[in-house]
Amino acid sequence: MKSKTLWYPDYYRTTEDNTFVFRHFVRDFLFQHRVRFIVYMRRAQAAKSKISKKYYDWKLYKISRKYGIEIKSETKIGKGFCLTHPYNITVSPAAIIGENVTMLKGSTIGTDAKGAPVVGNRVYVGLNSTIIGKITVGDDVLIAPNTMVNIDIPSNSIAIGSPCSIIHKENPTKNYIWKTV
Repeated sequence: MKSKTLWYPDYYRTTEDNTFVFRHFVRDFLFQHRVRFIVYMRRAQAAKSKISKKYYDWKLYKISRKYGIEIKSETKIGKGFCLTHPYNITVSPAAIIGENVTMLKGSTIGTDAKGAPVVGNRVYVGLNSTIIGKITVGDDVLIAPNTMVNIDIPSNSIAIGSPCSIIHKENPTKNYIWKTV
């Protein structure tokens, strides 16, 4: 089951199922659209033929239309990507997202005229938060709910408010990013 390695780190972070049991996976796949979305996205990213790529992109499109998850398979996303309560989430195909990133409902990572963001590892993007423009978000960053980020955020920080203000804190995602891969 080599294909499992494509999506398993994301599945593990999403469901906290560390003892892969096939019937649990089937249950999660059937009843959780976030699991289906991750599996289809990773399969589309790894597709070797144009036909299978188009099939998985079509499946992604159907889920996107129903739940408002706008993440293309071309987007560069590191392993351990977790969508918590995934509704109305938008990520630009030009954005680069690191490992162990968690995004919540209504969050956006988008481009402006200058370019797209680069998001580091262990980043928590809170409810209805927006990251926009050619900026860099460092490692181990917590972006608070309803925050508009349009400036660079250094590592080990909390971004809060609109306009965004930065609070330096060691290990700010300690209680927010769990089950890292």
